[in-house]
Order: sequence, then C-alpha cells, then structure tokens
Amino acid sequence: MTAANEVLAGYERLLQRSARMLAWARQGEWAHLVQEESVYVVAVEDLKRLEGGCVLDREGTQKKADLLERILEQDAEVRQRLEIRRDELSGLIGDTRRRRDMSRAYGAVATRPTPIDQGRR
Repeated sequence: MTAANEVLAGYERLLQRSARMLAWARQGEWAHLVQEESVYVVAVEDLKRLEGGCVLDREGTQKKADLLERILEQDAEVRQRLEIRRDELSGLIGDTRRRRDMSRAYGAVATRPTPIDQGRR
C-alpha cells in the first residue's frame, strides 16, 4: 500500500469512528461516546504522523476533502447534542442546588422551637 493510500485509509477509519461517535451521541450513550472519542484522538495523532511527508494527487486530495467534510458534518451534530446534554445537566444541577438550599432553609426553620412549643415546656 502506498503512503497516499494509507493516508486515505486513515481518513476512512476516522470517518467510521466519527460515525460511531455520532451514533453514541444520538443514543445518549455518553460514556461510550467518551471512550470512542479518546480512541479517535489517538487515531488523529497517528494519521498526522503518517501524513507528514505524504503528497496526494488531485484525486487523493479531493477524496480527503470529501472525507473531511463528512467528518466535520458528523462532528457538528455530535457537538450540538453534547451542548444539549450539557444544558440538561446544568438544569439538573441547578434544581438540585435549589432543593438543597430550600431543605437547609426550611429544615433549619423546622428544627427551631416555635412559641407554641416553648409554651409547652
């Protein structure tokens, strides 16, 4: 396999990984997405080294551009879904804080003796 073919095969593999990441994001499988993303980052670094001195012909350059465009489209959707998830988690954290604060505030009031309780003593 020539260096150019290896580089293009590397971009094909990145596209496949990107597709898996998108599938995990669509399913809400965040742990799987993170695992796949860590493998993806390593694959990008490997491809960078492989591509170092490689020169693609016009056809190879076009194929690489097409693959990159598809990867970026998938990446954009993954990012959009991650932003939605971040907002959901932020809302849940805010709700939890409000409940905790209310519990502290009303819990403190509930444990204080009232004038009626003090009169019974």
